[in-house]
Amino acid sequence: MKFFSGIGERLRDGLKRSQEYLSTGLSTVLEPDRPIDESLWEELEELLISADLGAAMAADFVNRGREEVMYGTVTRAEQLRPVLRRFPLDTLGTVRPLRLDAKPSVILMLGVNGSGKTTTSAKLAAALKAEGRHVMLAAADTFRAAAIEQLEAWGGRIEVEVVRQAAGSDPAAVVFDAIQSGKSRGRDPILVDTAGRLHTRVNLMHELEKIRRVAGRAAEGAPHEVLLVLDATVGQNGLQQAKEFTQVAGVTGIVLTKLDGTAKGGVAVAIAHDLKLPIQYVGVGEGIDDLIPFSPDEYVDALFQAKW
Repeated sequence: MKFFSGIGERLRDGLKRSQEYLSTGLSTVLEPDRPIDESLWEELEELLISADLGAAMAADFVNRGREEVMYGTVTRAEQLRPVLRRFPLDTLGTVRPLRLDAKPSVILMLGVNGSGKTTTSAKLAAALKAEGRHVMLAAADTFRAAAIEQLEAWGGRIEVEVVRQAAGSDPAAVVFDAIQSGKSRGRDPILVDTAGRLHTRVNLMHELEKIRRVAGRAAEGAPHEVLLVLDATVGQNGLQQAKEFTQVAGVTGIVLTKLDGTAKGGVAVAIAHDLKLPIQYVGVGEGIDDLIPFSPDEYVDALFQAKW
């Protein structure tokens, strides 16, 4: 299997629904001969909000567009298209690689139920293994026996060792054992699949704090990455989830799944704009190699695919 090949093409395929939605809307709003008036700004802002770029992002873009018109750099509606491309790129910034210098590096995977967290953990493990790393998975979702079994099944499929305990065990103990085992067996990095939890469940969020403390005792600086898995199809609801998780668990990056299943793929821009967190990976399909590194340039080109 070829991981991370043809990223641009795969992003375009994954974002097809979002691109078609935006392309249709932009063709209507930015007609070549349309005057730039208040109704245009209102329609453009509504389109961007409906594509889940978020109200703040949409308002910021409209303000930037107004400035371009005021300075005379934009005189026709269709000239707003390249501005529309530049602004998301400025917002998304650059993507940094995962911090994997520690030996072993510990990556904590978080998310709500149904976000695709366990599957994403396995896909990331497979991708890192393909890079030549000796990955280990830790089944710290001990509340559901099915979650442990699912991760073990994935581990067998991708030939990655899974550390587990019985259902109902202390998740922090699983993490401690995995790190100790990883050290002795030369495994690195260690990916920890935690229980899916609602950001409103205080007790479960406190459990994350415990997992972080225990990981830090087992390996200096751990966890070295805390990746929050968000379902792109939930749109703006994911932003509140991310804010709560960030406050409690120190999220360092986002993995956006099911990007191929929504017409509102603009949520990636809203996340970067509102949370100032890097998007590290995106899921664009069900296959084991359908988790790809996030590329702002490729993403914006795929989302706003049009003749500039």
